[in-house]
Amino acid sequence: MTSDDATSPPAPTTRYPRPPVSLDEADWVWRELSVEALRPDGKPETVRLAVIAGLTRATGARYGDLLRVRVEDLRLPPVGPRAGEGSVLVRHGKHRTSREHRVPAEVVLVLRHWMTVREELAADLEGSVPRALLLTVHHTHDNGVTVSSGLPITRQGLVLSWRRFVHRTNARYGALRPPLPTRFEQVRRAWTEAGVHDPGRAVVTAEK
Repeated sequence: MTSDDATSPPAPTTRYPRPPVSLDEADWVWRELSVEALRPDGKPETVRLAVIAGLTRATGARYGDLLRVRVEDLRLPPVGPRAGEGSVLVRHGKHRTSREHRVPAEVVLVLRHWMTVREELAADLEGSVPRALLLTVHHTHDNGVTVSSGLPITRQGLVLSWRRFVHRTNARYGALRPPLPTRFEQVRRAWTEAGVHDPGRAVVTAEK
């Protein structure tokens, strides 16, 4: 070891070491999910994933930000022969900074479909439908207790849902295309680093 080696500072580490996928790859994910979600036989989990991908692409939101989005935070245009743009209020980061973002027409289509799906998922719940936009799509088990579908999903639920999609997609396409990453953050960063998302406008809200 030389004296230079002994005194040189450690190499800096990045906050998120896994590189993002390419922008083309990220956009492929959005197209794949949006098409599958709008099929007549599209599964509720796929519709929810399409909502997550579409809103992430439109707003740059992370999982935690999306979990805070409520139905009343959406502004969807009137139903018509052609979908128009909408908007969504997102509370970003640990400080929950509120910003209103434009939602492209193609994401509005998926959101409208999800609003119908989520009502069906929560149909068997007692009382009113939860305010959270993203709900569970399966009956799940938590420490031996059966948890009904139609309840607000957790971050871990989103993580597992994305991984199931990745495993299915990688098995489906095999050697025809590069495998998808098991972490959605690598897809999100492709959009944010390319500046695809709408930065939005600051909004002052009474509640965070």
